[in-house]
Amino acid sequence: MRDAVIVDAVRTPVGKGKPGGGLAGIHPVDLHAHAIRELVTRTGIDPVLIDDVIGGAVGQIGEQSADTTRWAALAAGLPESVPAVTVDRQCGSSQQAIAFAAANVISGVNDVVIASGVESMSTVPIGSQTAGRDPFGLGVAQRYPEGLVPQGISAELIAAKWGLSREQLDAFAAESHRRAAQAWADGKFDAEVAPLAGLRTDETIRPGTTVDVLAGLRPAFRAPQWERRFPDLGWHVTAGNSSPINDGAAATLVTSSEIAAKLGLRPRARIHSLAVAGDDPIFMLTGVIPATEKVLARAGLTIADIDVFEVNEAFSSVVLAWLAETGADPAKVNVNGGAIAIGHPLGGSGARIATTMLSVLEQTGGRYGLQTMCEAGGQANAMIIERLG
Repeated sequence: MRDAVIVDAVRTPVGKGKPGGGLAGIHPVDLHAHAIRELVTRTGIDPVLIDDVIGGAVGQIGEQSADTTRWAALAAGLPESVPAVTVDRQCGSSQQAIAFAAANVISGVNDVVIASGVESMSTVPIGSQTAGRDPFGLGVAQRYPEGLVPQGISAELIAAKWGLSREQLDAFAAESHRRAAQAWADGKFDAEVAPLAGLRTDETIRPGTTVDVLAGLRPAFRAPQWERRFPDLGWHVTAGNSSPINDGAAATLVTSSEIAAKLGLRPRARIHSLAVAGDDPIFMLTGVIPATEKVLARAGLTIADIDVFEVNEAFSSVVLAWLAETGADPAKVNVNGGAIAIGHPLGGSGARIATTMLSVLEQTGGRYGLQTMCEAGGQANAMIIERLG
């Protein structure tokens, strides 16, 4: 059976959302195209050889509608003969794109695939795809008669269930900013980022963030309707210990070892194992725990075998609960900071953290990296890669 390898990965800087974000004025198709174009340039792949472009996007409406990945591929200059498709597994969309690319390569359906993702949250605001409509229908309403909840409430429920204090959430967030700022200062992001529109670094990193600064922020999701339904919540989740609103894109080139050798390409990592899991859609963001267990079992590895982890920081409580359940070493998790600092451009984040994880493995000499992302609806992706070379 064939394998699947990552030849290269690249991302844009992550811009802050409107107003004033450095990437806010760029159409999402052009934002996505920049990552794809840079990937082709860096690898030197003949674009005619690309069998498909699989891209993730969450807000598939307006400027990100109509199979936005197809238009990004054309805007990037790929031949018209190269097809493209856009997938939606919510925040894990571009991680799912990598999984689909790997599956297609391993099965022999494709030889060379770009797996990528984008989100311009400045252009397509979060939640705008539902446009005030009911996306769930009667069957879901009957199964969950008390109603589903926003992600912020899920983050509060997680904090309460795992007994996480406001101080713990804020301390985790402050450390994310510290690590990300230090990584930029040390040049650790330089190779993975393709500057765009004069923006060279991630915009939402705040080097001076401290627990004392974060302590002054009010709970972001506290409201009478939720207080009545959940009277025992501590209301610890704030804008400071949550991921911000962002714009960004990332892209990876996936092929097999055999095809890479024929094309003279040097793979950077092998896609070792993949998994996806579902969990309670009320707690929503806890799927990273069973997804991690599932991918480790599939790989025949233990948590101690993993050298680097990327656990998407949608909220501090998500990663802290994951740490409590898995027993992973916090020093190996989001080594160069995470989404609370770097940002979370929804559909682009899975490919973004894959790009960063690959860089960290090479910087530290680690062998295995595991990434996992919580997703709306109570799902999560998990992927283990093995550094080559």
